[in-house]
Amino acid sequence: MVFGCESVGKTQLLASLTGRLPVSENFLGSTIACDTYIDVDLCWTDTPGIVRESETQATRSALEHIDLANRVMLVARADRAADELPALLPTAAGKLGFVALTFADKISSENEIQTEKLEKALGVPVFLVNARELKASEASAIRNAVRTSTEKFSTICNSIPEILPLPEKVKTAKKNLWLALCSNPLIAFLLLFLPAALAILYTNSFADWLYDPIARVIKPALEAVTTWPGLPAALIGGDYGLLAMFPFLLLYAVPSIIVFSAVLAIYKSTGLIDRLSYALHPLLRPVGLGGRELVRVVMGFGCNVPAIVASRSCHSCSRCACVSAISFGAACSYQLPATLAVFAAAGMAELGMVYLAVLAVTTLIYLRFTTPKILRLASNAIVAPPVDSLIRPSWRAVWREVASSLKSFVIMAFPIFVVICIAASLLDYLGVIASLSEVLAPALALFNLPADAASAVVLGSIRKDGIAIGLLDGSGEGLKVALTTPAQVLTAVYLSGVLLPCLVTVFTIIKEMRWKFAASLCAKQMLWASGFAMIIAWSGAFLF
Repeated sequence: MVFGCESVGKTQLLASLTGRLPVSENFLGSTIACDTYIDVDLCWTDTPGIVRESETQATRSALEHIDLANRVMLVARADRAADELPALLPTAAGKLGFVALTFADKISSENEIQTEKLEKALGVPVFLVNARELKASEASAIRNAVRTSTEKFSTICNSIPEILPLPEKVKTAKKNLWLALCSNPLIAFLLLFLPAALAILYTNSFADWLYDPIARVIKPALEAVTTWPGLPAALIGGDYGLLAMFPFLLLYAVPSIIVFSAVLAIYKSTGLIDRLSYALHPLLRPVGLGGRELVRVVMGFGCNVPAIVASRSCHSCSRCACVSAISFGAACSYQLPATLAVFAAAGMAELGMVYLAVLAVTTLIYLRFTTPKILRLASNAIVAPPVDSLIRPSWRAVWREVASSLKSFVIMAFPIFVVICIAASLLDYLGVIASLSEVLAPALALFNLPADAASAVVLGSIRKDGIAIGLLDGSGEGLKVALTTPAQVLTAVYLSGVLLPCLVTVFTIIKEMRWKFAASLCAKQMLWASGFAMIIAWSGAFLF
């Protein structure tokens, strides 16, 4: 089992050791997601990088309950070992294992680490390596330590500060203007948001550009399907069939996965994600999020599914909050265009910015009252500050990250997508969707909405472009529901989009986080979204 802080080179070290892509899974008896690397007779389990104090507690808990982890490898940066080792050693105390210090090339000769003294203090072997250029002899020594080492981590390591050079004595680059800007919370937020916003804009534009040609290609097949018997025709064609939904999967989901995975990999490979997380953490901590979680929430504006899959690198203590934020506040590439189309058809295009502001504010309030208290405590600080230097991105690492994300999507998300298409088509064919709309119609009076808006709420809970399907008329240039005021339009769109995550997102959460968490998340989201929608409906009647 391998653990350490964020961006210390764990993934690069394991990739260099094994030369393989990881297989993602959960620890036995734990909700901590991890990557497993198979190396002949060895199995390396890479835990998510630790950033916050609560994550060291989660890792410590996992170590105590996993019998399969008969060895642990603690990974720390050689130039930050004086900061990182004291914070992480209590997690490994008394366990068999060893230490790998990465970024050996960042250590100057006058600050050379005395590995023999450090081994004596820790009670276990210590390896000083450059993970990007791992030597064959170093890899062999590490493997032998796994197979033969019988040393256990010392429970008392008070002499570490005397052995390791302090961070300020290590040769590092002077703070420059770029690093100073990255430390500013506003700049850090823009660095996270702008690449994501551009990615969403251009991937969606690319998808829109290709949608019509691909639709023309599959049109003859869809027309042929209409001649089939009722149920097979509904499952393959119709509004929710596999063939009808294929362009969505190909054009909107896959490009989002590639772009966002690449952006995230570049940020991780350069060490920028550490600095951005450190800068944003004080602002986000009161609502239970961190900088890394915000990256994935913004990623959800492209597609919720890859964003939830990417949350695997969050620990169990923060992953639930991250997934909740994605589910509630990340308007995906189908939801946002449908929302803006409804506002435009109602002649109220200016409500687009109002909607985004309302979505952001209500998401923050929702997280503030639903995230675990430990994530919001002032004591839940960053374990160690980021280094004062950035490194060039490893394009091999970037490609590995993108390939791993695509592999996870094909293996896990694609089958879910197929199941959802079949389930939604079956519900539509059996008239369940229409029946749900009739049942919900009387309840919409609580939100100052006409009964006709019920179909948008139901369809929006199945797939997010159902907002437009339920509210727009056949021409797409007007509303088929009598929404006469801005407050009613805003309420209808908000309730349809936020009441529940779409079915694909729900099944992804079940697959990733188990059904109990998914059920709890849906119940809480429905309750809070309904409350916010009522406030929007009745207060908006006076504001607009």
